[in-house]
Amino acid sequence: MIGQVAVRRFPSLTVSTPRTEVRALTAADAKAADEVFADRQTQRWLPLVDTSGQIDGLAWCTDLARQRRDSGDGDHYAVVRREDDRVVGCLWTRRTDWGARCTEVSYAMAPHARGFGLAVEAVDALAIALILEHDFQRVELRVAPGNLASRRVAEKAGFSYEGLLRNAGFVRGGRVDLEVWSFVVADLR
Repeated sequence: MIGQVAVRRFPSLTVSTPRTEVRALTAADAKAADEVFADRQTQRWLPLVDTSGQIDGLAWCTDLARQRRDSGDGDHYAVVRREDDRVVGCLWTRRTDWGARCTEVSYAMAPHARGFGLAVEAVDALAIALILEHDFQRVELRVAPGNLASRRVAEKAGFSYEGLLRNAGFVRGGRVDLEVWSFVVADLR
């Protein structure tokens, strides 16, 4: 196919850790996704174009996830706490570069689930699965300076700080620099 690029569908996956399961979101997860994204602290750091700051949980779990997966750009996942089978967070991949075998992971946790290391477990497990099971070479996190909780997740999940992308993103408060963190194949050794 000269002049055409084949679109790859993002791989479906489920990953289990001792305390969490990372799996594709479903329509039944919409209420939990609404809870995660409605939190003011979460909204402070999300790159939302809509000034209302609301993400429709049902669309996030169904249509938007399917569109991202089918386009090859990424996917949307639930972080399920195994002890009570409750959705306590969301992970999503985006900006996938199939030539470089690289993708970016983002995350948000429900307020009641923060501070217990669940985000660390889920992000670490997802990064390892993408590398070992799906042949990705690099997984990135981009963190706005000042988002100390996300920085701690990156550090504890084994990501390495690479530098600062100046004026590279936006959050509710406007344009921001973004710290780049990476997890690569060599980090598994």
